[in-house]
Amino acid sequence: MEARIERVETFAVEMPLAGTFTSAGISKQAVKCVVVRATAGDGTVGISSIEPSAGARSPGTARELAIALHERVAPAIVGQDPTNLNRLVEQLEALTPAQPGARAAVEMACIDLTARMLGVPLTTYLGGALHTSVQFNGWIGMLPPDEAAAEALRWLEAGFRSAKIKVGGGIEADRDRVAAVRAAVGNAMKLRIDANALYDAETSLELAALVRPYDLQLFEQPAPKDDIAGLARVRRQAGIPIMADESISDHASLIAVIKAQAADFVKFGIEQAGGLLRAARMLATAEAAGIPVVIGHGFGLDPSTLAEIMLAASSSNVLAGLECVGPLKVTDTIATSRLDISSGSFTLTDAAGLGISLDDAKLERYRMK
Repeated sequence: MEARIERVETFAVEMPLAGTFTSAGISKQAVKCVVVRATAGDGTVGISSIEPSAGARSPGTARELAIALHERVAPAIVGQDPTNLNRLVEQLEALTPAQPGARAAVEMACIDLTARMLGVPLTTYLGGALHTSVQFNGWIGMLPPDEAAAEALRWLEAGFRSAKIKVGGGIEADRDRVAAVRAAVGNAMKLRIDANALYDAETSLELAALVRPYDLQLFEQPAPKDDIAGLARVRRQAGIPIMADESISDHASLIAVIKAQAADFVKFGIEQAGGLLRAARMLATAEAAGIPVVIGHGFGLDPSTLAEIMLAASSSNVLAGLECVGPLKVTDTIATSRLDISSGSFTLTDAAGLGISLDDAKLERYRMK
């Protein structure tokens, strides 16, 4: 296949959230994103989006990534073959050594472009779909017990069969919230708790003793991200399966967690892994180690969400209850049609690539000021 990148467009977007969301102690009312559109000489288009966390530091903020993509990356890759991902990723690493988000954005757009040129869904590019549909995980913030229970029932009635309960504001309050949710949903939902690295290992062990009776599927990040020994200690002593999230920042950190026997599950998204191909390799590493994976990041737009859906559908080692639920948190889409995951599940289609197109009017409406 003869193909060359003719144009790369970068859009810095600030999408309003449907309320105020708090994660890892940081509250926000909008998600700042970067959207990329790569066009080949024959007119085929590939798209992507990346959404750095609210706690992203320089040079990994959305604005800085957009600048790097526009000023350094786009001029360098025009004329390159978008189907040769190995060569392209090597070039991108040299251009943006401290900005893996920029590499992930271009790689994803080029993979989407290649799949569209071939006329196949992204899952086919990844080797084929093992699942025709996927399920999603709801979330419950640090709410009072009665409000948390009501929120859990809303997720259950919508069709969700698992939910994550945020903890980290005091173990007694955490216990009461978990107890109220379990009482409300009975055994109809699998429940996870997520400390977002707000507790140290000792505090998390105290919390685990309080919530152990409530049949939790997993306890996410019960120690600071760099405290792998603490994570391993909680896994040995808590009596609840442990998932590493913030401790997983790339392939090397995944291997470190595996070697330390510090987690029963691991979680990462495409941007966190540094790109779709790297995420697929990390999935294979976790599977070889016998550790299931939770896929997703909480604030993605439609392109990145669909990419993570398709990655998850291509593996048998992904836990049901994906956490790529960003479209449920934002007020709109930058695509011509909005991704609907409000029923807690999504059925894949045969559309080529990601199967969606960008809406230029929406890109302008939500352009970052």
